[in-house]
Amino acid sequence: MTILTIDFEASCLPKHGRSFPIEVGIAAGGMARSWLIRPHEDWAGWDWTSEAEALHGLNRAQVEALGQPASFVMAELASAVAGYRVVADSSIDQYWLDTLAAAAGVVAPFSIDHVSVVLDERGADEDRIAAAVAFADAAHPERHRAASDALWLAALIHNIDAVARPAFPFGALCFRSPAESNMTQQ
Repeated sequence: MTILTIDFEASCLPKHGRSFPIEVGIAAGGMARSWLIRPHEDWAGWDWTSEAEALHGLNRAQVEALGQPASFVMAELASAVAGYRVVADSSIDQYWLDTLAAAAGVVAPFSIDHVSVVLDERGADEDRIAAAVAFADAAHPERHRAASDALWLAALIHNIDAVARPAFPFGALCFRSPAESNMTQQ
């Protein structure tokens, strides 16, 4: 199953209070899409921190003015990820998906796998992971917006997959033409 990566930005991290999703982004095949999420009435009184705002660069007024209703975002997101395996780099993204779905009045139509499961499945060791992180960092240096973070994770997974596949299907075998063989024996 093809992997699609997902990332949420939120009003704050749960350690700082009750948080809600404000943006969700998805990426696959070098393409990304994101939606700003208008705070739902169920989230009234939930926390918003200046630390989170400084990280993602979105203020509450922007999200309220430009965000889409939770039900719209959830429907769009469910349609966009249909048929994909959805992967994130943080377990908290499942919480924000569930929070979005609850505000939309539905059960989350998919679950999110953690990238560590994908890395384990591919037998990625520390060196391959470090190289993939460096590749993703170079390819997508802008971070902490949902689409860019989803693109970063997609680049990391793509690099792990690319390293896992040898460039030549027979590995390091080398074949010589008869003429080359004769020249080396002289």
